[in-house]
Amino acid sequence: MLCTQPGQPGYDLEVCRIYRGEQAIAGAGDQQNDARMFHFWSSRRAPELCGPDGAACRGAAAGLWAEIRAAAERWYDRSEACEFTTFVAYEYSVGDSVNLHRNVVFKNANVPKFVTSSVEAPKAYQLWEALRRDCLDAGTGCDVLAIPHNSNLSNGQMFYSGYPGATDDAQRRERAELRARVEPLAEIFQIKGDSECRNGLFEVLGGPDEACNFEKLRSPEEPVEDCGSGFGTEGGFRLEGCVSRLNYVRYALLEGLRQKELLGVNPLKLGIVAATDTHLAATGAVSEAGFPGVRAQEHTPAQRLSMPEMLEGADARMWPLLNNPGGLAGVWAPENTREALFEAMRRRETFGTSGPRIAPRLYASWQFEADLCDDPNLVARASAAGVPMGSDLPPRADGAAAPALVFSALGDPATPRAGLERLQVVKGWLDDSGRMHQSVHDVAVGSPAASEPLPACGDPRPRGAASLCSVWRDPDFDPSRAAVYYGRVLQVPTCRWSELECAALPESERPEACSDGTVPSHIRERAWTSPIWYDPGS
Repeated sequence: MLCTQPGQPGYDLEVCRIYRGEQAIAGAGDQQNDARMFHFWSSRRAPELCGPDGAACRGAAAGLWAEIRAAAERWYDRSEACEFTTFVAYEYSVGDSVNLHRNVVFKNANVPKFVTSSVEAPKAYQLWEALRRDCLDAGTGCDVLAIPHNSNLSNGQMFYSGYPGATDDAQRRERAELRARVEPLAEIFQIKGDSECRNGLFEVLGGPDEACNFEKLRSPEEPVEDCGSGFGTEGGFRLEGCVSRLNYVRYALLEGLRQKELLGVNPLKLGIVAATDTHLAATGAVSEAGFPGVRAQEHTPAQRLSMPEMLEGADARMWPLLNNPGGLAGVWAPENTREALFEAMRRRETFGTSGPRIAPRLYASWQFEADLCDDPNLVARASAAGVPMGSDLPPRADGAAAPALVFSALGDPATPRAGLERLQVVKGWLDDSGRMHQSVHDVAVGSPAASEPLPACGDPRPRGAASLCSVWRDPDFDPSRAAVYYGRVLQVPTCRWSELECAALPESERPEACSDGTVPSHIRERAWTSPIWYDPGS
């Protein structure tokens, strides 16, 4: 508002002229939009714009917050049709190269008058404390959650279990409880890549998981520095610096088990969602076909297929070719209302997909029967006898040998030619030395894709299964050891957006990216369920 409304103090300052695009940033070339964003981040709350005490910027932010609240209220369908649900929300953005951003979502219209940004709360724990003070414990009916996103660019900081300022276990335990209360979910996928897992990281034992090579901004073949048991201090947004196992949600879940052993609290008991983050106000535009790019300057195939380059004057690297159309979040709720959706998110009954509208279900019990998948009332039976994704297994029943998981998935009805290839259960646990272990189990197979040639783009033949289901019992269950399980659905291979873009161009107009192998021609789209936890002490 200070930079966009003529007559406002500071309207004619250089930082405002750059923000409005009236003054170019030297060296940024055709990446002016991104350069402006980073320039404004570095200049925010500048005294010449905000005043010596920052009051002008705080007042302008309050006005924008009021507009956001009004827009959310205007478009929320409160009728019996329940066709469209909005939430009052904002993004907490830390303006540095490790991209420690969070989406802050409120349950209802009872929200704080002012939002807490990274200016007031530069550290994540300060954000949690502010949300507790201004919302959760304010006595106003306010409820809120924060969703970490883009952990793959965080150099291990997003899920690192440090407790700055906490001097004893009681204070660390309180901090861990607050984190668990505020952050029940994590984003596993978006335009800037996959944050599930990566092969070959520090003290992660178990065979390589080929599916972990999916949509990586830093190539699986790149010889990256490993952060080890620590974290890096900078570079993630430049695709530089060390890579940590705590960049990835799978190992964050295992770090949560470690913290539970140390403190008696699991601060990383995370459900799963996915998102787009294209900043195009088109959150459902996730098709590989017709991908418009991420930023406003990606108008042409040549721009979208361009190779990564440093953005001069900003702490970032642009990578149009490595981006993808983004993912979707799914919520299992009884109705499409704020209250129902938020409560489902709070209990972690959520899932994420890499774009297709795959619908997975995961339940666990000590007593599921082997024929459960054949029952048309599967969901009702599973709900009655077990717990859904996002839950803890109940105490082990007498005589129960191992937990059983029923895992089902429906393929995207809009893409019947791209069916489901397989269902996998991913298990994680810690050994007596605290090392992380992972195992991946194929529990249902609809298409033996490894033995089939990759389909040509536009091949009309249907492949894969329309749905898959399995009842799986852990063959290596140790009742004395905590474990976490989640489901992964893999689609049959399909053409990546870049391959479709290249195929549509005359051969003479295809850029280098169409033939140099920087990105794969085909991908296996997928979905991830929220986990289910086993705690031997429960």
